[in-house]
Order: sequence, then structure tokens, then C-alpha cells
Amino acid sequence: MYVNLYKVIEEVMSMRKLFVLAAGVALWAATAVASGDPRPAALANETSVAMWIWADKYVYQPGESMVVRYTVRPYGDAYPYTWIAYRQNNQTGKIYYLPEGSETPTDIFGNPLGSFRPKQAEPVEKGVLIGPGGLFGPEKGAIPDEPGMHTIVLQLRDSLGHRVLKTAYFKIGVVTGFEDLTGNIESDRRLVNTKAYRLQGVVYVRNGATLTIEPGTFIFGMPGSQPPSVLVVTRSGRIVANGTRSRPIVMTSSQPIGQRQRGDWGGLILLGRAPINVGANAIPGRENPAGEFYIEGLPASEDTKYGGNDPQHDCGVLRYVRVEFAGSIFAPNNEANSFTWGGCGSKTVSEYLQAIYGLDDSFEWFGGNNNAKYLIGSFGADDYVDFQLGYTGKIQHGIFYYNADARGNRGIEGDNSEYNQAAEPRSNPTMYNLTFIGGGVPGFDEANSPGIYLRRGSAGTFRNIVVMNFYSPGLELADASTREQADQGKIQISGLLLWNNNLGAKGAATLEGQVAANTLSYARDKFDRILIADPFLKRPFEWSDPDFRAMFASPIFRTGWVRPPDDGFFDQHVYWLGGVGDEPWWEEWTNLLYEDDIKP
Repeated sequence: MYVNLYKVIEEVMSMRKLFVLAAGVALWAATAVASGDPRPAALANETSVAMWIWADKYVYQPGESMVVRYTVRPYGDAYPYTWIAYRQNNQTGKIYYLPEGSETPTDIFGNPLGSFRPKQAEPVEKGVLIGPGGLFGPEKGAIPDEPGMHTIVLQLRDSLGHRVLKTAYFKIGVVTGFEDLTGNIESDRRLVNTKAYRLQGVVYVRNGATLTIEPGTFIFGMPGSQPPSVLVVTRSGRIVANGTRSRPIVMTSSQPIGQRQRGDWGGLILLGRAPINVGANAIPGRENPAGEFYIEGLPASEDTKYGGNDPQHDCGVLRYVRVEFAGSIFAPNNEANSFTWGGCGSKTVSEYLQAIYGLDDSFEWFGGNNNAKYLIGSFGADDYVDFQLGYTGKIQHGIFYYNADARGNRGIEGDNSEYNQAAEPRSNPTMYNLTFIGGGVPGFDEANSPGIYLRRGSAGTFRNIVVMNFYSPGLELADASTREQADQGKIQISGLLLWNNNLGAKGAATLEGQVAANTLSYARDKFDRILIADPFLKRPFEWSDPDFRAMFASPIFRTGWVRPPDDGFFDQHVYWLGGVGDEPWWEEWTNLLYEDDIKP
């Protein structure tokens, strides 16, 4: 029943967006496009076509055969596109155009530049692009002897083949073999993208060691290992996982594509010596010194301890990293997160990170003050941005979403401390430009799952945020100790768009309908620039090919939103609400595939 209700909501919202788009088209209908594109100027760089591609696995060895499938949903788009398909070697940058595999550009029919043949987009569900019975045949799926990361690309260009209007990507690795990661890493080690790695059990990086992971490397968590597989960078270790847009680092499940599940493996944990607010012996029988604690999910030991007095502690570099299908259960109610930072300091780098299909939180901070940018969380079972125990970092640019069939809980779950709600340093993060999209249904395992949920004495600054489609209210200050922080001006909320939240109570499109009753007076009197309006996002509910940018006339681009501070971290050029303006910063390096869409 939830699925049907959700689809009704989705269809109604889509119809409203199409009406706004049509108004934009009418406005520009008389304008010609200089390149020869016959569409109106307002649509010159756009398409309503949804499209995605995927291979039968992530990693191959030379001589193996690859099968690539694709789905196309035109949604009424009858424009004649030039179709281009190719494989790119991301180490050399060389492009090999299909069908012939030549470095000379051709369309999918083999026509050279200047003779491209346009073709309309037609509906295809799980069609074969490369492989037996496919558009290009099985011989085009032969894996070359070119180790490293490659990208399979299907592209729609304008009718002349000039401007790119739509691109679908899929990353694969060509490797010479597999290696097991087991035990402890106690001296510097480098993982290379010419090999794939199988993570088995708990692997600690410790004793001064640095683990360096090359761009384009695949690491597979092994389901069923005991204890579950998880990578832990201890306070005495460091990680340098410095991927790139064309060569992200992928930590994922070893299960076949289309059969992967949340919790197939553990996840990634970074521990540091930055301050946290836990007092001594916080949990009976698990003694800890004041200011230090043991990360949840793992046995208490020196390797699982975090916290200290070094606010600059450098846990390492995470850049262009994906963590997929993580969150193994170590004990009842004790899972690992996709990404976990415990007491990491300001020198830690965390940017361009994706957590998809996690069984617990997507991104969680236990104290510390490390910053993060460009985060995307997809189909997680718990919260998307979770902080506690004195976290004081900064976060900017994030997109987080789930749906009715892959449910999650809260968008932001912010605590000061469950052990002492008045503990210092108090959780007091600063967050700008985030978008949270709920599934329109009750939370995965928490009935009350608001978009933004602050509790246990948390403070914080939250600005330019979009919250939409949550079954629970869009905003709630859960308890008296948290509302006291708001009374003292230590919770600041400005530039908050709420839409279609509180669905369980049939909340109206008003402040009263979108905000929890115990928070309403604060939303009226303490917080400012709260807007109840449809953000008119382009395609947020096309799960394998979403587009979170706003359509023509969206209120997220209104004047008067809060500009981020010029403090060396925040991007000050941002003038919109939510996680994205005009640039789809998630393209190419992420995996947005909804597992049901790619099942065999």
C-alpha cells in the first residue's frame, strides 16, 4: 500500500513540475538556438530522457567477456539525438568508440563525424548494449589487456552531435588478479588499481602505518566473514584514499550485481585524537578515561579507542570514495556505519563521498571537528547525517534520499550526548546546502523519523537546507535540553525549505503542517527564512537516474538566502537552497543504481 500511495504522490508532483516547465518552454518558444538545435532555448541543454547502464560485474581480468545492459525511459521526449558509446581508459584518457573500438569518433551506427545519424530515444528496459544479442555483439565485450579503471559510456548529443545532453556512466576495473586484506596493517602499504582486494574480517591500520589507496581501486567486503569485514584506521594509523572524478575508489560488496544487500560487509571507520565530550567510565564494564571512548560496533581495545586533545589530528584523506552495501551487524543493535569518523581533527580531508545501501547511518561523526563536502547518501536504512559526543565540524553540499522500498530513517539526527546532555564540548556543527528527500513512508525502524531531528542538548547552525517527502515532520527539536539551546540562540536555522513532509499526519502545506508541534514556536519566533513551497526538483524520484537540480522558476534560487561565511572552508558563491545549484557534481564518480532496476 505504501508503494502505491507514494507513486500517486510522485505522479502529482511530476505533473506540477511539467506544468512549470511548459510555461518556461512557451516563454522561450520563439528563440532559435545558434547551434541548429530546433528546441527552444530554455531546453537547449536539457532532456527528459532517463537512462542508465551497468555491467554484469565491477572487475574483470584481461580476456574475460563483459555484458553491458541499459535502460532508456524517454518520458515523451521525441527529439532526434546523436547516440555515442565508448570505453575510456581512465589511466591514459584514450577513448575507444563503439561499434568498431576505434579512436576516431563515430556514432553507435559506425558513422564518422559529419555523418552522424540521429535517432529518437525509444523505451528499453534491461536491454543488452554489449553482449550476446546486444546492439554491439559479444565480441565488443572482450576485456583488453589495459589494467586500471575504465568507464563505459552511453551518451546523447544534439542532432548535430555537438553538445552533450545526457550521459550514462559505469565504472569497471581491469585487474591482473585479486589479493586478500586480512589481519593488521602495521607498515606503510599501497593498494593499486591494477589489482582488486578482498577485505576479510576486521583490518586495523595501526602503529604509525599509512594505507594509501590508488585512484580507481576496487575493494570488496566479503559477506559471511566472522567477524564481519570492516576497515578501521586507528589513532596510530592514517589513510590516503585520494580518488578522482574519473577514478573513484570503490569499497563494495563481493556479491553479484543485482543481488547485493545492505549489511553485506562492515564499512570504513576513521579514529583520531580530536576532543570528544565523553566522561570517564561512561558505560559500566567498558571503562574509558575522560575524553576518550571506544567506537561502537567493535570490542573495546586500544585499536578501537578515539578522542584526545589534538583538535588538528589528521586521520587522513578521503576524496572520491564510494562505500556500498555496508553496515554489517556485529551484535544486536550494534552495526557499523558506511562512513564513521571518531575524534577526527581539522586536518582530516573528507570530500566527494557516497554511501549507498548502508544498513546503519550513511555518515556519522562521534565528536571531533573534521569537515566534509560533497556528500551523497542513497537508500540507507538509518540516518544520513548523524553526529554526537561533541562534534563541531562543518558540512556543505549534500544530497540524501531513500524511497518506499528502500526505507531509511532521519535526514539529520543530531545529539550532544546520550550520557550527559550538558557535556562539553557541546555538539555544535555548522551545515549549509543540504537536500533531504524522504520516502513518504514510516522510517525503516524508527516510527518518528523527521527530516531534521535534534535532541539530547545539541546545538548547531543549519542553513540553506531542503527537506521534502518525509512521513514525519520536516523539523523537530526533540526535548527540553535541546529547546533550551534554541532559547539561548545556540541553534540557528535560516533558509529552510519544507515541502510535503508530515505525510503520516496529512500535514498541510503550512508551517503548522510541516514542523513538529513541540518545535512550532521556535520555527515562528527563533528561526528565520523558512519557506513552505515545492522546490520543483527536476527528477528526484527516478531512482537509477535522479536529477536533483531545480527546474525553471524554482524558489531555491530566490534572492535573500544566507550566503555561507568566507572562512576558508565554505564555498561562498552558493546562492541557492539545498545541495545542488546548476552543476550536477555527483555525475560520473557515483553509483546511483537502484538494485531492483538492475536485477537479472
